[in-house]
Amino acid sequence: MEKFVVTPWEVKGKIDYDKLIKKFGTQKIDKKLKNRIQKHTKELHVMLRRDVYYSHRDLDKVLDDYEKGKGFFLYTGRGPSGKMHIGHLLPFVFTKWLQQKFKVNVYIEITDDEKFLVKENVKWEEIKKFAEENILDIAAVGFDRKRTFIFKDSEYIKNIYPLVVKIAKKINFSTVKAVFGFKNQTNIGMIFFPALQIVPTMFEKKRALIPAAIDQDPYWRVQRDIAEKFSYEKAACIHSKMLPALTGLDEKMSSSKPHTAIFLDEDEKSIRKKIYKYAFSGGQATVELHRKLGGNPEIDVSFQWLKFFFEPDDKKLKKIEEDYKTGKLLTGELKEILIEKVSKFLQKFQENREKAKNYVDDYLYHGKLARKMWNTVYE
Repeated sequence: MEKFVVTPWEVKGKIDYDKLIKKFGTQKIDKKLKNRIQKHTKELHVMLRRDVYYSHRDLDKVLDDYEKGKGFFLYTGRGPSGKMHIGHLLPFVFTKWLQQKFKVNVYIEITDDEKFLVKENVKWEEIKKFAEENILDIAAVGFDRKRTFIFKDSEYIKNIYPLVVKIAKKINFSTVKAVFGFKNQTNIGMIFFPALQIVPTMFEKKRALIPAAIDQDPYWRVQRDIAEKFSYEKAACIHSKMLPALTGLDEKMSSSKPHTAIFLDEDEKSIRKKIYKYAFSGGQATVELHRKLGGNPEIDVSFQWLKFFFEPDDKKLKKIEEDYKTGKLLTGELKEILIEKVSKFLQKFQENREKAKNYVDDYLYHGKLARKMWNTVYE
């Protein structure tokens, strides 16, 4: 019996990512594929180098299309169920890198409808507020305003509804029940929703590449079953692991559990307090024991966060790892390194967020791609 659960709406337990590859039928991103990417990008993003993005579907075909001049586009999204934390932001950072390197369009779906349907005790007004705040957070990442369209399902539905119902007609209940685990008690909105999340994969007559955490993969399995019936390409995916919760590798970072996460609006004082109080340590019980036996970076959350994203220099990360293992570096000192890195990252992000207030509407309505999309009805 598996000790972890991974679905689009629930993640719990210590995840075995290799098992997920087998379970979902995806492929590992190997060295050959990384070399192909690097040929075009000249460098590899830290999350690619360190296997944070580790699994894929048809990434090789995306590169084939690019090399043949056909191109591709990027699609990702956000369910606005609360304030965004660092774990929510990192997929957008990676998507922006892909956009910069390949000069492609990005479509970002804000699934306000889904979050209202799946959350039992949330009001529509709350979802609307979270959506506006989350959109501003995403805008602060700095996507190309000419090549990016951010849209809310509840607002853009009039442009895509003709295609949504056509897609829904091709997906039977037994399929979504098997893929998503829907039950008799599941509300009918959720049963219909997969059709809506599939639509953006058909915004262009090119292959969509979807950077997302691997828990979202079930949607794309359904898309790949029906895409060619509409003369569209099967979606390609590049899957990431999930940034561990502060409290340890056995728990998912969650907006509903503030002690597990660092939120995007936190200052250095708050960051320091949380990391010192909650960041799970791989160190020993006393300084003396730690100096003698060393720490375990494999279970230490501070080290894992540095490895995941916050220390991009491989040589520096290796030295931190070795010093921690030998006991030269104490747990408190390791936490200080992370505090400095996260604080600088969020300070810069918060500055960008203030600037983004002046141009966020370019992504939604006024930018080149946004204007085109609002003038397009997907039949």
